[in-house]
Amino acid sequence: MRTLVLGGTRFLSRQIARQARDRGHEVVCAARGLSGEPPPGVELVRVDRSEDGGLAPLEGTFDLVIDVARHPSVLRRAVAELAGRAGHWTFVSSCSVYSDTGEANQALHEPLPVDADENDPENYGPAKVACERIAGDGALLVRAGLIVGPEDQSDRFTYWVDRLARGGPVLAPGSPDELVQLVDVRDLAAWTIEAAEKGLAGPYDAISMPFSRGDLLAEIAEGLEVRPELIWAGQDFLLAHKVEPWTGPRSLPLWLPLPEYAGFMTRDTSATLVAGLRIRPVADTARDTLAWQRASGHTVSRSGLTAAEEFELVRMFEAEGHGSLR
Repeated sequence: MRTLVLGGTRFLSRQIARQARDRGHEVVCAARGLSGEPPPGVELVRVDRSEDGGLAPLEGTFDLVIDVARHPSVLRRAVAELAGRAGHWTFVSSCSVYSDTGEANQALHEPLPVDADENDPENYGPAKVACERIAGDGALLVRAGLIVGPEDQSDRFTYWVDRLARGGPVLAPGSPDELVQLVDVRDLAAWTIEAAEKGLAGPYDAISMPFSRGDLLAEIAEGLEVRPELIWAGQDFLLAHKVEPWTGPRSLPLWLPLPEYAGFMTRDTSATLVAGLRIRPVADTARDTLAWQRASGHTVSRSGLTAAEEFELVRMFEAEGHGSLR
């Protein structure tokens, strides 16, 4: 197949290009090329999708088109400019499209409204909904959850790999029984290409089934061959001491306040697993993520606590007499 990856120079889109190449596709990546290079063995066509006619440098037809855009205006131009030259479309969306984050164990349900400024980062979910509608009914809509693994620089998962590898008492958020979900970038890319080759259409939540945060940290520890000392701090303590949820500075990643976000990492993804999504053990992802981090020199800084912040929080946790589960 001749496959066009709109992007292809970083993380998921780069992994999609790599695996499509390995499956024997003739792969063309269309990007500005400012955020990196595509994998070896694929063609890079430099384009600027922010302008009308930006895809003019692309020649010929494509059996598959795979896009990871978040701005509806960009996708709208692509659909128009590739009309008659593109076979099957795949749009990588997000589980952030859903309107209800409070109810656990939901499968596909009502998305958010789309009347929002696409350039506002707070409107990520509505912008993805608008993109899905532009892609159309015949497109495969891959609603990804938290994507992790080698080359992930968001540090939401990488923080925990780095932190457990460093050793010492580890401040863990919430309860070990609270649920999480994630997907290794390599598993997501493999299924996305396979599903596109089969011509699947419609929305799929592409992420693991839920499992406990305690199991998450235990599997990371297994992959790193360490025995962490975990101090479980409840959300009341974390919120009172201004620890941010999910991502960013002074945060504990993969934690979200309950019950407001009880459904965010507890989605029923059994239909996607039946459709062929394969989930590798977290231990394997953790081991490979640490190897990439060390080989690349990546420094965890976008998400998580600094060593000083964690030390002070542990000191306050014990001073306030909360006790701990270790």
